[in-house]
Amino acid sequence: MGIFSRRREEPAPGQAAPVETVTETKQPTQRRGMFGNFGNRQPKGNHEPYVLAYSRRPTFGQWLKCTWLDILTMIIMGVIGLGVYEAHPAPTRSFPIDFRDGEIVYPEFSYPLRKNIIPIYAAALMAALIPIFIILCMQIRIRSFWDVNNAVIGLLYSLISAAVFQVFLKWLIGGLRPHFLAVCKPEIPAGTNIGTGYKQIMYTDAICTGDRNEIDDSLESFPSGHSTAAFAGFIFLYLYLNAKLKVFANHHPAMWKLVAIYAPVLGATLIASSLTIDEFHNWYDCLAGAIIGTVFAFSSYRMVYASVWDFRFNHIPLNRNVPFGYGAGEIEGGEAVFTRKVGWGVEGAGMGGAPFDASALGGMGMGGGIADRHPHNGVTGGVAHNGALGGNHGGGVMGSHTHNGVPGTHMGHNGVPGTHTGHNGVPGARVAEPSIARRPVGDNIV
Repeated sequence: MGIFSRRREEPAPGQAAPVETVTETKQPTQRRGMFGNFGNRQPKGNHEPYVLAYSRRPTFGQWLKCTWLDILTMIIMGVIGLGVYEAHPAPTRSFPIDFRDGEIVYPEFSYPLRKNIIPIYAAALMAALIPIFIILCMQIRIRSFWDVNNAVIGLLYSLISAAVFQVFLKWLIGGLRPHFLAVCKPEIPAGTNIGTGYKQIMYTDAICTGDRNEIDDSLESFPSGHSTAAFAGFIFLYLYLNAKLKVFANHHPAMWKLVAIYAPVLGATLIASSLTIDEFHNWYDCLAGAIIGTVFAFSSYRMVYASVWDFRFNHIPLNRNVPFGYGAGEIEGGEAVFTRKVGWGVEGAGMGGAPFDASALGGMGMGGGIADRHPHNGVTGGVAHNGALGGNHGGGVMGSHTHNGVPGTHMGHNGVPGTHTGHNGVPGARVAEPSIARRPVGDNIV
């Protein structure tokens, strides 16, 4: 049994074993004019794409077919980012040196040049390798190829896109590092007036006599690349751990989970803050880098998982070719969590919505059974029945219905009270049976 193979229960006596299906989809090709088929050409032969079940690991060829474009894009983005990083600063920035009495105009740019506490390559490696290592460790319990695939691909989305974004800002906007004057080593020839601006106190890097590479680097302070990489990687890890540990979910988790999800945030903050100690960046450079990295982390996570904050779906990896159906009931991939509390981790399980997730016209009910729908006066309200919990029925005004073994009265269906009977053994009962065998879950397991 591999690390990505999930343990499965034997079927109960008299119950048929579940059958895994492989759905074969073939997209029709239509010709519309001279260029109507451009981009939709299908190779000859039997090359139709396969949509694999969540529990099935694809071959390398199948994986490459659906990922090659991302790989190519990452390579192109990396080459572009490296080229821009090595380019000379685009703008010619003016700056003052001192007043006529010899006082330094901006002493915050006159710090000495020091070595980085954390070099940029170390920050980038930590932002990539630490999350990947933790994602792989989580597979000891999750055991899902697609979870690893989406998590690592999403992490690379975040890191590469954020890096290219910030190097363009460095190149086109830039700013002075705290040690700029120390590496510039400005010299103004005596008896000359080469300054510009009011009273000719503004100069360009033409007066610098230091090392050209150090001068160029000291002109590209904004935004911080360290901060961008750290927050792009570690905020993505924060979102991943929150989804897999269900810290902000439908139960009271243990405190260690809160510590675990905020440890990456602490790491990113320490990396960014160290740049103000070694005088490589101004505080606003670090803040801008943190914002850029965080935005790309959230965007990238949402691209590969079904939600960011909605605890019902934020652990479920998305498929490229099949849309994800949001709603209560059984969900493929719903067991891709690390925690086993309050029913999480059961294969095929579904989880209803939190109160703030409910629709104004009737939200999905909490329950692990199959969701069905009751029409009330032409308006459909969703409800999940599992013999224990009831959901909300949508009408003209949302009315709540509790199924507790006795007939319940509905208020709010277009303003007309009505009686709804027929649950839990009385005539007209609607009790959904589980469609697959449940894997036993222990409440005492983390």
